[in-house]
Amino acid sequence: MGVPDTGDTAWVLISAALVMLMTPGLAFFYGGMVRAKSVLNMIMMSISALGVVGILWVVFGYSMVFGNDRGGLIGDPTEFFGLGSLLSGASTTEIPLVGTVPALAFVAFQMMFAAIAVALISGAVADRMRFGPWLLFAGVWATLVYFPVAHWVFSADGVASETGGWIISKLHAIDFAGGTAVHINAGAAALVLALMLGTRHGWRKEPMRPHNVTLVMLGAALLWFGWIGFNAGSALGANGVAATALVTTMVAACAAMLAWLLVERLRDGHSTSLGAASGVVAGLVGITPACSSVDVWGALAIGVAAGVACALAVGLKFRFGYDDSLDVVGVHLVGGMVGTLLIGLVATKNAPAGVDGLFYGGGLEQMWRQAVGAGAVLAYSLVATALIVAVLKTVMRLRIATEHEVAGIDATQHAETAYDFGRAMIDSVRAPMLAPQGKIEHDRVGGGRVSAGASAAARQADSRGTEVRETL
Repeated sequence: MGVPDTGDTAWVLISAALVMLMTPGLAFFYGGMVRAKSVLNMIMMSISALGVVGILWVVFGYSMVFGNDRGGLIGDPTEFFGLGSLLSGASTTEIPLVGTVPALAFVAFQMMFAAIAVALISGAVADRMRFGPWLLFAGVWATLVYFPVAHWVFSADGVASETGGWIISKLHAIDFAGGTAVHINAGAAALVLALMLGTRHGWRKEPMRPHNVTLVMLGAALLWFGWIGFNAGSALGANGVAATALVTTMVAACAAMLAWLLVERLRDGHSTSLGAASGVVAGLVGITPACSSVDVWGALAIGVAAGVACALAVGLKFRFGYDDSLDVVGVHLVGGMVGTLLIGLVATKNAPAGVDGLFYGGGLEQMWRQAVGAGAVLAYSLVATALIVAVLKTVMRLRIATEHEVAGIDATQHAETAYDFGRAMIDSVRAPMLAPQGKIEHDRVGGGRVSAGASAAARQADSRGTEVRETL
């Protein structure tokens, strides 16, 4: 109990709002990258993650992450159950605090981290996962994977303490704002889910280009804006640590964008707006664990490394045959690993974290700590997610039917379309479902599919609508 600092409280509340904005920003970013027949489902998967995780967080999630430590692996899930012990009652001054801010402000801030960690995974299974099973997966994964890992990495006062999990309290690895707990964790889960769900129908045979790059750019801009709260807000105060985190975050994002564009130019002969947006996100991911431990030069190094590594990594799915639809693995897993490991090279005692990496005379001491922390999160997320998906697959069907995937997941899972070009357009998308006994055949315009048993009017509507709908 105590009197909160009003300036710090205001900053944490604003930061919570900024991080919350990242979830719809991610929805736009992902939504623009899928085909037109999948955009609403993609947006729904991100937004619904906030709903599912938000409820779990206030009931027991916060307590599992920040409750009294149980063996370094999990917090006491009953300590803050329902958050009743954190209410201030009639008092307006003497209230439960985390550091210098009200405990409930910290609860709200960390809730947004949990939500976006789950939402990130959805990009790996765009176009093909049933919505109901996605909601169940989101809740189970948050409970069994994110909450324990977040306990390992975060502490309630932002510094290593004996009440935190083993990575923060015993290993003393550095992860200021969630490079391991959010990005490596979600990226590893995305890889497992993509592998176990299988590839999209027509993957590597049909064009699956982003349907609206303008929406992608808008989403990337909102993510960049929200990331100010994500990183600088993790200082839990309006102070010099927050200022350092803000500057290093901006520097890394700028450097990564330019690095990605350069890779595109050298490799493909041109630079793209999609590459610019992806580069920004890669740089933000890379600097997230390191923003309090590096100077401007370290931030530049991490930004360039993340931009180059992620630009090259997004092509690995074609080499190894996993359909990571929106490059969650290539950007978040790879970017998170780059940023976490490079702390061991470019950290400096001049930064608030006060640790020297190899390039500043600190030897390999911090490097091995970073490697163990990142490796532990990676291994746990891979194994735990695989077990979760295996169990879910035994009790329910995770993937939509092939004919529904071809017709469009928006129409078949939500009975909606993002772009209403008229009734004929909707009928053409739903035609395969209206005549399930008919033979499915390809039309001549853009590879769309219609039912041979559908009406002549529906078939004619499909032929007219395919060009304006998308390239299937």
